[in-house]
Amino acid sequence: MAQQRVLPQSKETLLQSYNKRLKDDVKSIMDNFTEIIKTAKIEDETQVSRATQSEQDNYEMHVRAANIVRAGESLMKLVSDLKQFLILNDFPSVNEAINQRNQQLRSLQEECDKKLIALRDEISIDLYELEEEYYSSRSGIYPLHRLCTAWHKLHPE
Repeated sequence: MAQQRVLPQSKETLLQSYNKRLKDDVKSIMDNFTEIIKTAKIEDETQVSRATQSEQDNYEMHVRAANIVRAGESLMKLVSDLKQFLILNDFPSVNEAINQRNQQLRSLQEECDKKLIALRDEISIDLYELEEEYYSSRSGIYPLHRLCTAWHKLHPE
């Protein structure tokens, strides 16, 4: 369920402006398109010659088509403005995304900490066994050989 938020007056005015632009541009497209359709109808003889009337209709259609294009471009600009407004003013969504990312990173940190603790414990055990083997052996090459043998038993490749 979406929560209704009370917007500051300037934001409310801006949204009303967007709504008015939308209605005006859509109305402009509809009106100009309707007039182009009306102009395309062939009428009976009038006081103006057919060639002159045809040229006038052609000019009117070009002007109305340009008005439709302008209104379409204005609508595209409106969409861009709305996206920008949403990105800049949707703090709850931004905060939610930040909180989710923080939670992901905290769980990753906990996982890494657990792995590091397990690794530390394993190394501590191995080191203790190696030290025990080293100190319990005789001095010289033979104890070093036993130390290496013990290491390889604990860590086979």
